[in-house]
Amino acid sequence: MRKVRKAVFPIGGLGTRFLPATKSMPKEMLPVVDRPLIQYAVDEAREAGIEQFIFVTSRGKSLIEDHFDHAFELEEAMARRGKSLAALDGTRPSPGDIAIVRQQEPLGLGHAVWCARRLIGDEPFAVLLPDDLMVGAPGCLKQMVDAHAELGGNLICTEEVAAEDTHKYGIITPGARAGAITEVKGLVEKPAADVAPSRLAIIGRYILQPEVMDVLGNQEEGAGGEIQLTDALARMIGQQPFHGVTFNGKRYDCGDKGGFVTATLALALARPDIAPAVRAFLAAA
Repeated sequence: MRKVRKAVFPIGGLGTRFLPATKSMPKEMLPVVDRPLIQYAVDEAREAGIEQFIFVTSRGKSLIEDHFDHAFELEEAMARRGKSLAALDGTRPSPGDIAIVRQQEPLGLGHAVWCARRLIGDEPFAVLLPDDLMVGAPGCLKQMVDAHAELGGNLICTEEVAAEDTHKYGIITPGARAGAITEVKGLVEKPAADVAPSRLAIIGRYILQPEVMDVLGNQEEGAGGEIQLTDALARMIGQQPFHGVTFNGKRYDCGDKGGFVTATLALALARPDIAPAVRAFLAAA
């Protein structure tokens, strides 16, 4: 079983739901308390043993590249004043750990993943969508990497959603279940509640085999006229082992304004340094 060493972060989206905040700032740089969304995803991947972080970007995303670079003037000024640089831990990866690929056109998640094909080569790889902020110990991707070491093949992260929400997600047709592991018999992109095969939804974490790049290379359009990753994965069923891993933790949908605010409150309340002030505000509200 080959180790999962590489992770793809599709971060080329425009973030229109958060305008005007995202007019000049990538949505992945929106802070939840004091760390941007992309930092949470990178830290999760690092905990899972990821060694190379592949950002699939678009125009206007240079702030993300700068975030994971050395800020010499800032660091020098802080050191000169005797201030700790601990807050910058995790923002300064080793040279070569991060690679940038440009997605010139917004043609869908499947297309974004396919843009990283030459950096992936013939290795299994992870995909992380930073909009889904996953909070747990161990982290979501670590739980999936551990499952992959036993099961191999393709893995997707799953979560049971309300019946009225199935039209927002890719939904799996479940097979045999064992604890957090569910065999995947089929995948449907955004089905209505009355035709959904289950309520187990695909959320933003994947471990995939490199053969999926060949399927994505066909550039077949799916829902919304985009190249859908779910459609490519559906074609892999029966060719390789395929399972869903239900995350033991909490997901916050930070692509939604309500989910973003909820995540900020939840993580703030988990911080001893600021929780008292937040609790006092909520009590008085």
